[in-house]
Formats: sequence, structure tokens, C-alpha cells
Amino acid sequence: MRHQIAGNRLSRNRSLRRATLRDLAKAALIEQRICTTRAKAKQARRLVEKLITLGKKDTLAARRRAFAILCDHASVSSLFKETAPRFKNRLGGYTRIIPFIKRLGDNADMVFLELTEKDRAMISGQKLKKEIKDTVQTKPEDAQTKAVEEGTKTVVAKPEHSKADVKTSIKVVPKPTGLKKLFQRKVGGE
Repeated sequence: MRHQIAGNRLSRNRSLRRATLRDLAKAALIEQRICTTRAKAKQARRLVEKLITLGKKDTLAARRRAFAILCDHASVSSLFKETAPRFKNRLGGYTRIIPFIKRLGDNADMVFLELTEKDRAMISGQKLKKEIKDTVQTKPEDAQTKAVEEGTKTVVAKPEHSKADVKTSIKVVPKPTGLKKLFQRKVGGE
């Protein structure tokens, strides 16, 4: 019986579980938002919050403890220089878990694990496409005339290519295989 043993085993042995959580924590600190399963996100959140708390201390001992978990000098330095200072006024709750979808293969709950204080705005792919369409649909002549009057330079986004244009422009030449490949081989040294 597992009395007083906290945490989820994630169907892995100890070393693989620690490696999985370490990689999830690294990705969450670098990318600031990752998509994973609910069970992994709940376990990784504990580790990320401990790392950010260590980063707020900014002592040599804290850096060594963070390196023992992350095993990467670049990740540790970015944690102490960039990530942890954003949370200096916050006492906890450095991450949030946002439900996303159910995975097609095994119907697992997928969630976003993200930092609450981000250095850049997170935009999903659909919102980004919508913003690009809105900028393209506005009249570019008006923007250019305003820019000329103000003395600034503007860049106008080009509309996306249609699938037909892409298919006709790319021609795939199959590589020879089998005996054809054997006979087309060039012998060097002549």
C-alpha cells in the first residue's frame, strides 16, 4: 500500500519520471506555455514553482540546487536573470493550468501549462491568422499615404498563397531506388 506517498508515478520508473518532469519544467520556463496531459502538467507545476522560488533567492546555493534539477547552465541562468525577477512581487501561483482538448488517440485530457507572468503575449494560431487577414483587408494605399505624410516606413503583408499555387510551383522528383539506384551510382577516382 502507498500510504503517505504523494505524487503521480506517470507509469514510469524513478529515473524516467525525473527526466520527463525535468524536460517539461525546462520547456515551460523557456517557452512559457506548453501543451501536455493533465497528470504531467500537475506534476510539472510543482517542480516549476519550486524552481521559480529558488530563482527568487538568487544565491550560489540556490543556483546549484536549480542546476541539480535542470542539468543545464543556460536554463539556470535564464531562470535567475529573466524568469524569476518577473515574479518578485508574487508570493506563489507562478503557473496556471488551462484545459484544452481531448487527445484523439487515447482520449487523454490535454492542457496548457503556462507561466502567469509572461514576457511576450501568447497568440494562438487562429487569432494570428485573423489578425493577418484584418491587416491585409485594410487598404494598403491609405496606410502608405499616411506613412509618407508622417515620414515613416510601412510594411504591407502579402496575402497567403492558395493551395493550388503551392502545388503547381513545387515539383517532386522521385529518387531512384533498387537496381536503378545501383546503376546510376557514380564511381569516384577516375
